[in-house]
Formats: sequence, structure tokens, C-alpha cells
Amino acid sequence: MSEWTSASQPRNNATMKHGALSYTPADPSVAVQTSPAYYGFVKAANTVGYFLLLWLSWKFFTHQLDWHLSTGCVVLSGCWLLLTRVKVNHLLQTYFDILSRIELQLPVVLGITLSAIALIAKVFHPYVRILAVIEILAWVYIYVLYKLNQSKYKKQGYGPVPLNTWVNPPASALRPGDLLLTSGNIAKGLHESVGHAELVLEMPDGTKQLFSSYMAKGTIIHPIEDMMGPHYKGYFIGLHLKKPWSKEESDRATKMAEEMVATNQKWAAEENVRVTKRIDFIPLPEKWKKPLRDIFYSTGYDWFGTFMGRIATHRWTCIGAAVELYKRMGVKTNYYGTGLLGFGTTLFDPILPVRFLADPALELITTAEEMPIAASTEER
Repeated sequence: MSEWTSASQPRNNATMKHGALSYTPADPSVAVQTSPAYYGFVKAANTVGYFLLLWLSWKFFTHQLDWHLSTGCVVLSGCWLLLTRVKVNHLLQTYFDILSRIELQLPVVLGITLSAIALIAKVFHPYVRILAVIEILAWVYIYVLYKLNQSKYKKQGYGPVPLNTWVNPPASALRPGDLLLTSGNIAKGLHESVGHAELVLEMPDGTKQLFSSYMAKGTIIHPIEDMMGPHYKGYFIGLHLKKPWSKEESDRATKMAEEMVATNQKWAAEENVRVTKRIDFIPLPEKWKKPLRDIFYSTGYDWFGTFMGRIATHRWTCIGAAVELYKRMGVKTNYYGTGLLGFGTTLFDPILPVRFLADPALELITTAEEMPIAASTEER
């Protein structure tokens, strides 16, 4: 999971009529946390910490530790409390990510339960009960923070987004380089608000188009009307680049996206030739080979990247294509798909579109932009 801990909203929009939308650390803290070395260290430490605590909890619950019940409960609750307190700002800021919600909810339930057991169990010293009471109060405090933070979000589809999110902003509100996060079956399956990504491009004739990768089509550039037209039944939210592209940068991004599409199509064509040769080599009747060709036909979509978080050089997922284009354009995004320990293993760390709500390079398109556009439209 991403460990960057800044807010998803621009700082001048951090407070609105609903109050502060997320916790915002100081700028120097954010700058340090975007460095690869710091990111890798923090993610590795978090992973090791969670595994050690899970192992310790398992040993205690299976009676493999020679600990008195009340003492063991207080120690375990305290360890979980320490780790959760260290991560609480990040977990609150990434509340829209279901894993962040689980990482906060489960320790609260476990910790209060353990401390309550320690409170009522037989103890060797009254200090154990005092510690249990302190831990319960600390867990209640964290849960109150969680509920206050929860009130600053609304459910959109199958997951939460900040209250001031502008849902389905028009094309006139979008800029080259903006990232659109959309609903869909993946969002439904993950219980997230969004599950697909599109990147806005400006073509040489001034029209806007979208750049993405689809399971059935591979990497493509397609009309923005595919999402803005009346036939589109889903919803989407948008993210501006905090540092907008100039006209020159926008033109360069469009050219790079076209090169990526060509690279992807070339790889898919070559891969299908390789697949056909392999299937033809198998001594099977032709009527059995055709279904195999259909099953293994490559559109250019990176199926492996969907589950493992890698970004290849010639095929991508929807969000992987956006990350790759940002990288080629020199946009400093967060570190994605780095794997459990944060050092590029890609293991068990798919790049989820919802996590871009907390990316340092992007800011949420909010309803604050909707009012001026609406007023301008009424005047015309």
C-alpha cells in the first residue's frame, strides 16, 4: 500500500463548509516522504511490524507463550496500539482505500477486546488494570478520530470519496494530463469508489481525448465523448495535475501516448504470432486449437500487472499506462507496485486507481470549480 501521507485535496481547498477533509502534514514532512529511500524503509518497517505482530498474536492465542492472560493481553494490545498510532494519519488520509479502513478497524476491535479481557482477568499487580484502562481510552480516541474522519466522506458507488468531490465534471473542466477515475466491475468487486483510470490528452486540433488500456482492446486513445455522452451509465471523478502542463508539454504527452499505443499494438501482434506457433506445435485437432487461440489471444492488456502491480515496457493496465506516461513526462508520482517490502518486488501490490486520490502530483477536482463554470454557463 502507498505510504505517502499528504492530503488528496489541494491545500487551499483543505477547509470548506464541511470542515477539513483530511489531515495535512507539514510541507517538509511531505517532501521527505516522497523520496524512494524513505518510502522503501517505511513500507518495509510497516510490513515487518505487521507480520511480527500477527505472529506474536497467533503464538499467544494458541498458548505457545508462557504469559499470564492479563499481562499478555495488555502487551499485545499495547503493541497493536503503538503500530496503529504510528500509521493513523496515513490511514485516515487514505480512508477511501478499503485496506486502510481494515487496517484501522480491525486493530481497534482487537485492541479494545484484549484490553477489556486484561481489565477483568486475574492480575498479579494493579498496574496491569491501570494500563488496560489507558489502552481502552487510547483505542476509543483512535476510533473517535476514525468516525470524525468518516463524516468528511460520502459513499459513491461502492466506496467513499471526499464530500466536496465533483462527480462527472464536464470536459470544459478538464485539462491535459488530468486523471479520471471511473466506476465499473472492478470497483464493485473491490468495494471501492473507483476501479478504472483514463488520462486526458489534448490533440493537435485542440480536441480532448482519453488515453487508457482496456482488457478487450489493449492500450488506446479514444474520444472523450465515450465518457461524457448520454450513453455513459457510470460515474467518474477527476484529478488535476498540481503542476499543469504547458502547451508544449501537452503536445509532447500526446505524442508519447501515441507512441505507447503503437508499441503496445506491435507487441500484441508479435505475441499472437508466438501464441499461434506454440498452439500449432501441439498435436491436437484443429477444432481444439481454435478455442485455445481465442483463450490466449492477446489484446495488449497486462493481465499480470492487474494482480502484481508491475509496469512493463510494452503492455499496461489502465492505471499502469497512466503511470508510465507520467513517468515519461517527468511527473513525480507516488511509488506504486513496489511489493510488500517497498523495493520493487511487485508482489501482492496491485496498483489500485483509488490510491491516486492521495498522490502528491495530483489534486481532486472539487465542487469549488463547479460553481464558477455553472455561473458562466447561465450567463451565456
